[in-house]
Amino acid sequence: MMTSRFFCPPPLVSGSLAELPPAAAHHALRVLRLGVGDAVVLFDGAGGEYPGRIAEAGRAVRVQLGGREEATRESPLELVLAQALPAGDKMDFVVQKAVELGVARIQPLAATRSVVRLAGERAARRTEHWRQVAISACEQCGRNRLPEIAPILDLRQWLGQLAQDNEMQRLLLSPHGGRRLRELAGATRFLLLVGPEGGLEAEEVAATKRAGFAELSLGPRILRTETAGPAALAALGALYGDI
Repeated sequence: MMTSRFFCPPPLVSGSLAELPPAAAHHALRVLRLGVGDAVVLFDGAGGEYPGRIAEAGRAVRVQLGGREEATRESPLELVLAQALPAGDKMDFVVQKAVELGVARIQPLAATRSVVRLAGERAARRTEHWRQVAISACEQCGRNRLPEIAPILDLRQWLGQLAQDNEMQRLLLSPHGGRRLRELAGATRFLLLVGPEGGLEAEEVAATKRAGFAELSLGPRILRTETAGPAALAALGALYGDI
């Protein structure tokens, strides 16, 4: 049986008594049925993890921490996923699977054909929700570093802010053909851009190309927007990473 893992905000200190956040405490007691003496692992998102045992399991759950262990489960690739907002709760799936597959950063984007429109407080709440999805994915898959979930940006605004970086492969996933993954041998840094359900408009595609993006094909089948990003991340991990 795998030892249950929980994210705890930094800093964690070896030998200290750490209190679980309310949501994690509820999950530990009510869902996993853990109690005093049960072994757990805590991590604070900055790398490494702390094995420990539950010392208190009442109104608060406190864990007596052991020594810090250097457990590195990050991808050897630098993977960034820029995802145009999909409809419904599909972004939850994208975030969860991208984190499991080793993504370092996720940039949500508002494209012209994005069905979901978020701004202001609603956008901030949704970004925080995706951060919690990422934390849960890290707890499940064993990662000890939290990927960054960036605030939602307009696609053109984001393209205008991209820093010059000649070493990062900028790739627009396209159903119309383009480069193949096997042509990218030797690269270790990838920025993947995925459009919404209706795809990017012609001017948006042109803007991505002006920003240095090359179209990338994932084969002859047209993938859904929530499938394309995780599929590309998995394929890159299998070809050039640790999968």
